Amino acid sequence: MSSYTKQEVKQLVDGTLAWDTVHQMISMPKDADRYKLYMEVIQDKLSYKHKVIMALGPHLNLAIRDGDEEIHAFCDCGKDFGHYKGNWKLNANIYVRDTAEKMDQVYPRLMSPDTSWQVYREYSCPDCGTMLDIEAPTPWYMVMHDVKPDLKTFFEWVGIKAPKKI
Repeated sequence: MSSYTKQEVKQLVDGTLAWDTVHQMISMPKDADRYKLYMEVIQDKLSYKHKVIMALGPHLNLAIRDGDEEIHAFCDCGKDFGHYKGNWKLNANIYVRDTAEKMDQVYPRLMSPDTSWQVYREYSCPDCGTMLDIEAPTPWYMVMHDVKPDLKTFFEWVGIKAPKKI
């Protein structure tokens, strides 16, 4: 089993780690401290002090909210998107690419999806404007709830005591 430093995990998160090291990290069994180091690296990059417990995306994390110990989804800027069991996307700005003209901003003409069959929904933070997710459903489909993590099982799996309010 390989072991990596906090600096190497930081470079992995930043996208600056050498490809051969990334490949080795992905291929080899994970060291016991990897999750802890990853959460420390994420926490160090943030301005808020809520304790991050899981990354949902490059700029979206689950964190234990200060004060009431509830677990919420937070943007890197500190925007609270609500309780982790709810759909954070419903509290985001949603831009829908539902016309050929809007699709032309992404694809060359005639290479984009037919918007009567598929649209793009772009979810961004209302506070900082960071794009947090994109989905490509049919126009009539509901807002997708991507993930409902089983935190109790997750924390058993990584061998760390679970937060109180899961």
